[in-house]
Amino acid sequence: MKKFLVLAIAVMFTFAFGCASKDYVKQEIDPLVDRIGKLENKVNSLESKCSSLEKKIDECCAKADAAAQKADAAAQRAEDAAKRAEAAAEKCSKAFELHQKK
Repeated sequence: MKKFLVLAIAVMFTFAFGCASKDYVKQEIDPLVDRIGKLENKVNSLESKCSSLEKKIDECCAKADAAAQKADAAAQRAEDAAKRAEAAAEKCSKAFELHQKK
């Protein structure tokens, strides 16, 4: 009889404290839902900022590439001008030598 009484008390305690009501579960989960919602908003905000920054970076890279191409073209033109100037100087030198021989 003692065993049965102990078993009955154990079963009563298990059922008395083992079940949670819907209200209790809702009360415990609501703060978590709010926190998760706030975190999702922050993540979405950061994703949009990252997307905006990526666009700006791409634009800056494109501008830098264009500027580098312009600089290369200008350097090539400067080299060509230097070669023409050197050739002109050589012609002037030869003309001066011929003028001195006369």
